[in-house]
Amino acid sequence: MTSASLGPDWVRGPDGLRHRRAARVIVLDDDDRVLLVRGHDADQPGRSWWFTVGGGIDPGESEVDAALRELREEAGLRLRPGDLEGPVLTREGVFRFLAETCRQDEVFFVARVAGHEPSRAGWTDVERDVLDELRWISTAELRDQPHEVFPTALPDLVDALAEGWDGVVRHLGLQHDDEDDADAATSGSSAAAEGSA
Repeated sequence: MTSASLGPDWVRGPDGLRHRRAARVIVLDDDDRVLLVRGHDADQPGRSWWFTVGGGIDPGESEVDAALRELREEAGLRLRPGDLEGPVLTREGVFRFLAETCRQDEVFFVARVAGHEPSRAGWTDVERDVLDELRWISTAELRDQPHEVFPTALPDLVDALAEGWDGVVRHLGLQHDDEDDADAATSGSSAAAEGSA
């Protein structure tokens, strides 16, 4: 795959990195489980990570509209704008994906749903290549499983949001998702199947 596989929403920024804005959703069910996607980079298939449903914001699209569209496309979940809380969180993620360093400005919303069976029917060809799993997972399971999680604070955030959102938008700032990966500078992976999604 080449950088063209990232899609047209990834544009080269003034810092030389591929960049896009993204809307993501922390989807919680009645059991306080979170709906997450697990993916990998085609250039490093042995490395796998969990992340929230969401993806790039299309030109002219609001953050809320992008979040709702991504829920439909990635999880088969149809919600209305009033079903989203937030934004509850922002972050700037820098990561390797498809052999390029990318920067993604992310805004996160919360949605609470009951009895939804996630569907992958709306996944694109690129998503089918790099996304491995879509499922409900508890924070206890998330902390106990072997794969990376992005953002890394997600289990704690989910626990806090399960009690209800306090109205405060948390800003995680700049996060280098490959910081703990000793091969990040030479290999080509990261939290960015999150980038494809």
